Amino acid sequence: MSVVRSHWPLWLILLLMLGCATPREQLLGPPLATPHFDGTHFVTADGARLFVQTWAAESPRAAIVALHGMNDYAKAFAMPGPWWAERGITVYAYDQRGFGRSPEPGIWPGAQTLVSDASQFIEAARARHPGVPLFVVGDSMGGAVALSLFAGADAPPVDGLVLVSPAVWGWKALNPFYRMTLWIAAHTFPGATLTGRSLKIWPSDNVEMLRDLGRDPLMIKKTRTDAIYGLVGLMDNGYDAADEIVLPTLVLYGDKDEIIPREPVEIVIERLNGDTRVAIYENGYHMLLRDLQREIVWQDVEAWIENPVASLPSGEEETAALRSQSTAQSD
Repeated sequence: MSVVRSHWPLWLILLLMLGCATPREQLLGPPLATPHFDGTHFVTADGARLFVQTWAAESPRAAIVALHGMNDYAKAFAMPGPWWAERGITVYAYDQRGFGRSPEPGIWPGAQTLVSDASQFIEAARARHPGVPLFVVGDSMGGAVALSLFAGADAPPVDGLVLVSPAVWGWKALNPFYRMTLWIAAHTFPGATLTGRSLKIWPSDNVEMLRDLGRDPLMIKKTRTDAIYGLVGLMDNGYDAADEIVLPTLVLYGDKDEIIPREPVEIVIERLNGDTRVAIYENGYHMLLRDLQREIVWQDVEAWIENPVASLPSGEEETAALRSQSTAQSD
């Protein structure tokens, strides 16, 4: 006891230092050049080189810019990309900054940086396909990036937005205990990592695909607490942005999604101001584009791009009336 007492000033200083820790975030650099494709990379205005995967249609009737989810990378679209390309839709997917083969994997890039990179990439893709309809597919975290981008007045022009399991579980949707715990963790031990293995959550019913991701060295498996903190802020931005979205939008969500709760997704859907279509897949999990029934989802996206007012092939579209009825039953 005497040892502890004799060193109490040291313990106090240590606690104060820990309390002053700052979540780490990549810095967006000053403009250096015109954003452009450079072989297999996209070079941003501040010189960052983001790895790009392309699935090119022979005679594209449409093009997609695909934004992947948290801890993932462009491989997220390795299944639907070739399928859409065979049907005349060119797909571009890039490793967002902080993920995959792009700079500083594992370090949170910042919401503003993610949105800026997406805007520049979309403009470059549009320049490659003048006169061809261009759509953005945002998967999970990519959905939050897309929502944040297209709520802005200076967003690049596109023909429609597809939100797949959109990550909109931000600060407003978290209970006070979770908010407090995450803030303390990010500002005390920002470099500490979490794996989520003990949560027993199934992101998909495609077990072989999940095993493959577990062996993939480019997948981030240990997430820094400050990256989680940054993600929640981005999701909050996406949640708030819904009122400003006027684009035609297709929202796809799995009824068995154990990652993003349904309630904030439903709230966002009701607040979207564009022509909005919604499909809730009875057997769908969070990773809808890679689930066992993934081709049903791919078909819905292709059909909506081809004709945004036609019925979806899956037959799992939900109208506003059905959603209201579902919400009333759950209450």
